[in-house]
Amino acid sequence: MSSTGTATAPPPTQQHTAEEWVAGFAEGWRAPTSPEAFVEHFRRLLAPDVRLIQPQLPTVVGHEAFAEEFVQPLFALIPDLHGEVERWAAREDGLYIELTLSGTLAGRPLSWRACDRLILRHGVAVERESYFDSLPLILAVASTPRAWPRYARLRAARLFNRLTGRTAR
Repeated sequence: MSSTGTATAPPPTQQHTAEEWVAGFAEGWRAPTSPEAFVEHFRRLLAPDVRLIQPQLPTVVGHEAFAEEFVQPLFALIPDLHGEVERWAAREDGLYIELTLSGTLAGRPLSWRACDRLILRHGVAVERESYFDSLPLILAVASTPRAWPRYARLRAARLFNRLTGRTAR
């Protein structure tokens, strides 16, 4: 913020990088064809040691953890998950992207809004923290008995990985 209390625009080169990054982010979420394609698309947008923070999931660090601890469980639960960027803003301290995520959970449509705060360095994200109300997602799983076995397997696999030291946190 400037001394007058108004937001300060980032330098033009940083703004250009932010626009390019958001375009890649939007493209990746628009219609992923598979979890593997999603991971490959985002690999170029994320630093190798990226730190990803999100509600109801452990913090993950790095490309491998992104694939195994975030993407695979999320797409196993909601195979047709996709997102639409609603708006975004770049500031000196980071990039903010508001998006709506939608998909089908055990045959039931589901959507929720999220806001991701990102820190970019040299055109890649080094940290992403997602903010959203996880209650609708939890209630959707709880009220959809067909989703329970898949959700239970995901939670059990995550617990096993943590207990055996396989989690890349």
